[in-house]
Amino acid sequence: MPQLPHKPLPLVHHPGLNTDSSRKFSTMEETIEKFKSFGLTDKRVGEIKNNKKVLGNFTSIVDYCTSKGVDSLDDKKIAMLHSLSLKSTNPMIIDGVLDGRLKTTLQLDEAVKYVNSTDSPDVKEMEKVSGVGIEVSDEEVKTIISDYLTTRKEEIESKRYALLPKVMGDVRKLEALKWANAGLFKPVIDQWFLDTIGPKDERDVVKKEKKPKAKAATKDTTKPTEERTMFTEGFLKELHKPGENPQKYPELMAHHLDVTKGQVWTRFPPEPNGYLHIGHSKAIMVNFGYASYHNGKCYLRFDDTNPEAEEEIYFTKIKETIEWLGFKPWKITYSSDYFDELYELAEQLIKCGRAYVDHSTPEEVKAQRGMKEDGTLGGERFASKWRSRSVEENLTEFRKMKNGEYEVGKAFLRMKQDLESPNPQMWDLVAYRVLNTPHHRTGDKWKIYPTYDFTHCLVDSFENISHSLCTTEFRLSRESYEWLCDELKVFRPAQREYGRLNLTGTVLSKRKILKLVTEKYVRDWDDPRLYTLEAIKRRGIPPGAILNFINTLGVTTSTTNIQIVRFESSIRSYLDLTTPRLMMLLNPIEIEVDNVEEDFALEVEIPYQRGPITSRKLTFKKHIYIDADDYRDEFNEDYFRLAPGQPVGLVKVPFNISVKEVVRDSNGHVTKLIVNYDNDKKVKPKTFIHWLPKGEVKSIKEVRIYNQLFNSENPSAHPTGFLDDINPESEIVLKNALIENNFDDIKAKSPLNIKTGGKFDIDEAGGKETVRFQAMRTGYFCLDKDSEDELIFNRIVTLKEDSNK
Repeated sequence: MPQLPHKPLPLVHHPGLNTDSSRKFSTMEETIEKFKSFGLTDKRVGEIKNNKKVLGNFTSIVDYCTSKGVDSLDDKKIAMLHSLSLKSTNPMIIDGVLDGRLKTTLQLDEAVKYVNSTDSPDVKEMEKVSGVGIEVSDEEVKTIISDYLTTRKEEIESKRYALLPKVMGDVRKLEALKWANAGLFKPVIDQWFLDTIGPKDERDVVKKEKKPKAKAATKDTTKPTEERTMFTEGFLKELHKPGENPQKYPELMAHHLDVTKGQVWTRFPPEPNGYLHIGHSKAIMVNFGYASYHNGKCYLRFDDTNPEAEEEIYFTKIKETIEWLGFKPWKITYSSDYFDELYELAEQLIKCGRAYVDHSTPEEVKAQRGMKEDGTLGGERFASKWRSRSVEENLTEFRKMKNGEYEVGKAFLRMKQDLESPNPQMWDLVAYRVLNTPHHRTGDKWKIYPTYDFTHCLVDSFENISHSLCTTEFRLSRESYEWLCDELKVFRPAQREYGRLNLTGTVLSKRKILKLVTEKYVRDWDDPRLYTLEAIKRRGIPPGAILNFINTLGVTTSTTNIQIVRFESSIRSYLDLTTPRLMMLLNPIEIEVDNVEEDFALEVEIPYQRGPITSRKLTFKKHIYIDADDYRDEFNEDYFRLAPGQPVGLVKVPFNISVKEVVRDSNGHVTKLIVNYDNDKKVKPKTFIHWLPKGEVKSIKEVRIYNQLFNSENPSAHPTGFLDDINPESEIVLKNALIENNFDDIKAKSPLNIKTGGKFDIDEAGGKETVRFQAMRTGYFCLDKDSEDELIFNRIVTLKEDSNK
């Protein structure tokens, strides 16, 4: 099959086509005009006219198309023909593009290779080598990729996201996917990685090598240096100053600044439908902390627009949690404070032709928004049949909604936005819906309630928020947020979005936590194995440790996925600087010192290391306890603690003890050790173990040892559900442990009884969890709220990271 007639490619006569190689174009302007009428954009015309070879070839292709009665094409086919003009002008291939047999650049490339490889190309053979007619469904793509990745699962689990680029390239080479839609590959691979190994975390961050620093200039020591915090760098540093956020109606800014006096005003707007979790601590610190850093003000505003899900306990716990973290709201407000104003603005939106009452079913709304039957977007969008109602009719219908004349789901007010916009948040969002549910603050006054999409930006405006800071899942909402403020001609606060904080290895979904609670997998919302802030508090994690941790992470626009072990490492570092040390025996065994008298007593002083008191005293005497784990019947060169033939030191006791006799019960279990106090020889022991004197101890009812609640990094990806990923040893309860009497001093001087300040000026409320200590060689512990007359301790974290994690 010959090429089309232009000098850049060989010319062979082809009946029916213009083969006059000397034909001249009258002007370049005419050629360009011809290209534009054919459907080319200015950008593509510029690319073509600057390359003489492509210009000639593409002109011939356009001439051929015109001779076939084709005067214009869509962008995709133009792009295909543009690509073809770099390689060939073969009419057989052009026909394949025009009639849709050749749909992809890969098919085009294979067709070009074929026609260039033979002097007598055949249409059927070209179609065969180009994959014409071969269809690989989306489901087949998913199955093929999933099966392939499963064969490499072990390698992927080892190398994680570092392997992702190579895997992507290898998938593209799979013969079974040669003719598949390559646009599906990345989403399918990304989802498989997420389901299998969880989201990216710090293990997947490639640290760049630091470049050698340039020689520093002489430092000016006369200027004070500002402490680096999350507010002095990154996302929060780059935020606009009050008054710099643009307005469609600039006169509104003057009133706003008159009210705020140019201060930063923020808000933390939780929904009172559950307990806050670790992710919310970042939002709290961003909003309250940013305002505080700039000497501004921050509201606590409850977004109470859904009375069906709201309970008084959630309001109470949210307020307590914010105070526990060390922040005090400037004002506590409620979205329901503004229900009257919001209703008036809804009517105003109707009057200006920007809202209508709709009676579509949920399924009809989905179809209008372009949702396909498989639940994905991408179908053709179209307007509701109720969208063209008159203003008068909409006002009448909306007032009927307000008066309770419609059942739930039978009518709702939608904003008339822009169905042509690529942003789903502009596809006629719902502003009001019918809910025949009493409200905890407004009672039975309202039969309709505003949605988040209608309420949030307007209440931000009412409260003169200068910085509406939210997480990136609301990024698309910024357009509808600004649209609504501008349509109603109210002050437009500036919404800015930062990356949320996620913790891997657990679940933060309220629905999933509720399932854990109701099905008794955990005690309640404050079970220390969970990562609600109530649970974190009960576990004994200090609020200052959380704030330090978030400050260290900083704030960016990327989601921060952190492993639990990293969070615990940060807590451990904080506790090491703030908690006193005591000796506690989880599994005590009695020791009798044979070679001292019954009244023998040697008082030793042991430092607390941390805290308001420096040291305490214990008495080494004839009868003491050690931990059973510190004794073995046999020892080897790697074992340093007590065993027959192996003496050991006791913390702060001058001389070693050595085994003289082992007392056992009828089952052979060790019940008592009789030892010698080797005060006749000074030998440095291999190690020192902790101990307690009999008569100077307190019994402990329970020591609750907490491990991760789930076995994997991504419990939600478990093939049979997250409940089947629960770690059966997430809580181990030990009975009959002992602690030294000096615990009473720690308790008396803890925040339970004496408030203390910290780096973030936190005065903790006096809860039992504030009684914290480090049990030497065991871990960090606190008093549990269940502890009354008898002691119950929770382990906060281990002394060092478990290598098995």
